[in-house]
Amino acid sequence: MKILLVGHSIIDNIDFEGIKRILPGGIFYSVLGTLAVKNTSDQVFLLTSMNKENYFLFEKVYSRINRDFLIPADSMPEVFLQISEVGERGERYLNISRPLMIDGIGDWNRFGGILINMITGFDISAGQLKTIRENYSGPIYFDLHTLSRGVDEKLNRDFRPVPDINDWLKNIDILQCNQYELRTIGNSDNTKNIETVLNAGVKYLIVTRGEKGASLYFKDLNEIKIIDKPAKAVKVVNKVGCGDVFGSVFFYNYLCRKDAEFSLEQAIEYSGRAVSVNIFNNIDLFIND
Repeated sequence: MKILLVGHSIIDNIDFEGIKRILPGGIFYSVLGTLAVKNTSDQVFLLTSMNKENYFLFEKVYSRINRDFLIPADSMPEVFLQISEVGERGERYLNISRPLMIDGIGDWNRFGGILINMITGFDISAGQLKTIRENYSGPIYFDLHTLSRGVDEKLNRDFRPVPDINDWLKNIDILQCNQYELRTIGNSDNTKNIETVLNAGVKYLIVTRGEKGASLYFKDLNEIKIIDKPAKAVKVVNKVGCGDVFGSVFFYNYLCRKDAEFSLEQAIEYSGRAVSVNIFNNIDLFIND
């Protein structure tokens, strides 16, 4: 099977309770999650942008995948993450990127699945997503991520209602968001937001809830149903990239088995591992060779 991952690679400047680090980020974690569970015969393709100066941060992971669609860039987006033990993190960006160019992909239907992670919120446009949908008949997994945040004059990223949300929803099969991002789909009433997503034709809505696990919503005979799965209690060492690992593990397992409940369990298991270790120092634990 061939899988395409789409999203910006970024430089993470992390401040976690006063401890500061510079690390690879963005779609990097979606790649890592896919490598953790894929079969050796599968091929992972990545559409992202990258400059030579910072490639060394990503090389150990990106060297294991197909890099035909790595777009050369003069600079890369950077994010400054202010993270605490509780609550949602603060984000401020440098070098906000333009949408990735999708013209060089060719035959979209060669892929068994396409995962789009809106790392910066500018990874692709709604028009580009429509083009992909028109040329691709397989499943599209979409992580709302930073599309849920606007950008002010100081490049701070605060939550806001996603503009033209239906233009996005009508072209995807599986939507992932966290409990905070869910509020940006329409209004503060999450019950109505869940209805909005599923009424737009999305097959599954996945809402991640941190240490509480995750919920999967779907329609069965026009009735909205839910599968809730708890997370195991772990010591939190890392709070970056865990949702990206979650999404890629869910999607890969779903592509292989078409079993949403099993895929949810696996996603929670692997995101729990991502929370409990310093990922960058333990990359080999996530690579299934």
